[in-house]
Amino acid sequence: MSRCRAVLTLLIFLVVYSVAPTERAMAAPEIKQLIFDEAGLLSQEDRDELNVMANEYGAKRETDFIILTAESAPNDDDELMTENFYDEYAPGYDKPHGNTVILTVVISSRDVGLQGYYKGEEYLDGSRLDEIRSLIAPYLSSGDYKQAFELYIKTAYEYMGMEPDINQDINPGVGSGIHSGINQNINPGVNSGVDPDSIFFNIWFQLGVAMLIGGIAVSVMAYRSGGRVTVNRHTYEDSSTSGILQREDRYLRTTVTKRKIERNTNGGSGGGRGGGISGGGHSHSSSSGKF
Repeated sequence: MSRCRAVLTLLIFLVVYSVAPTERAMAAPEIKQLIFDEAGLLSQEDRDELNVMANEYGAKRETDFIILTAESAPNDDDELMTENFYDEYAPGYDKPHGNTVILTVVISSRDVGLQGYYKGEEYLDGSRLDEIRSLIAPYLSSGDYKQAFELYIKTAYEYMGMEPDINQDINPGVGSGIHSGINQNINPGVNSGVDPDSIFFNIWFQLGVAMLIGGIAVSVMAYRSGGRVTVNRHTYEDSSTSGILQREDRYLRTTVTKRKIERNTNGGSGGGRGGGISGGGHSHSSSSGKF
């Protein structure tokens, strides 16, 4: 039994030692400015909350999630304005001109556009950016800008957790799709800093799992220490006189099932997708339209 206690103690020590540096590293994350509300669509409190949210979700995907609003765009070209912003401001999660996704909203022309750079371009192609734009457009149209921006951050975050070649439709309020309920579950209190999967980084949760595993291991060891039964049905069986006497196959019937393949006939908001290269030579994916 002393050996069992030693094994359990060692397991707990290893888990505490491995998670403690992670907790310290997460305690003081760098907070960058990721909300550029030049059009004044948000209150200061909303800007601060969205900035914290963008930093927290972006850290999980190693990508800067940026929101850029403007009253108007030079020459009514919001895509060029976004490219120039990326070239001049040089955002990026861990380096200048790095992984970035930018949502741009221009009020005078009611344009909305998205661009993804580097990892953002790899994981958020034109199709996925179209889905995000279609999802947030109704909130922009109704003037619920904070809700739209929260939804943009969360949806981009989830898409970047999927392999680039996997696409699923997003239909608000519909049971299918990876984001069927995301617009219904947004918590306005984003400044609380709670990520949907942050429980896995909680030290008490990890210790509890370690103790459970240790308890199971000790129980198994204690059970096996009481001796094992070595007699089974083969012990007294004469294999030379035992065997299958007869085998028979019977054909019953063949069943054919027909299934209708559904086609997606839902229309989306007008716009276009594609990509390009900024004046500074940075390739990006893109999606643009009206709201």
